[in-house]
Amino acid sequence: MKKILLMEDEAALQKTLSDFLAASGYEVVQALDGEIGSRLAQTENPDLIIMDLIMPRKTGFEVLVDLKKDDKTKDIPILVLTNLEAITDVERALTAGADNYLVKANYALNDVLAKVKAVLKD
Repeated sequence: MKKILLMEDEAALQKTLSDFLAASGYEVVQALDGEIGSRLAQTENPDLIIMDLIMPRKTGFEVLVDLKKDDKTKDIPILVLTNLEAITDVERALTAGADNYLVKANYALNDVLAKVKAVLKD
C-alpha cells in the first residue's frame, strides 16, 4: 500500500481528502501544519506528499525548499493543492520542486485522485 503524507491546515478538508484517499487504497499520514509535515516527511518515508502552501508554523513554500534540499526527501513527489492561483505562486512552487500544482476550487476529489494515480503510476 502506497503512503501519502497530507499537509493541510483546514481540518474538514484534511479529513475529507484523507478519508477519500484511504477508501481508494492509500495509507494516509496527516499533518495540520508545515512544521509537523516536515518532520513526518523525514520519519514516515511517504511515496507522495500532498500539501497546501498556506499553513501555520511553516509555509508550504518553506517546506518545499527544505524537502528538496534534504537527501532523504528530495525525490518524494509533491502535489501542491492550494487556493493560491496567481501565476507567481504557481511558478514559485514549481521552481521550488513541486511536481504538480492544483487550485482547490478547480478540482473535485476524483480529479485529485486521478493526479495522485498519475504521479504514483497506479
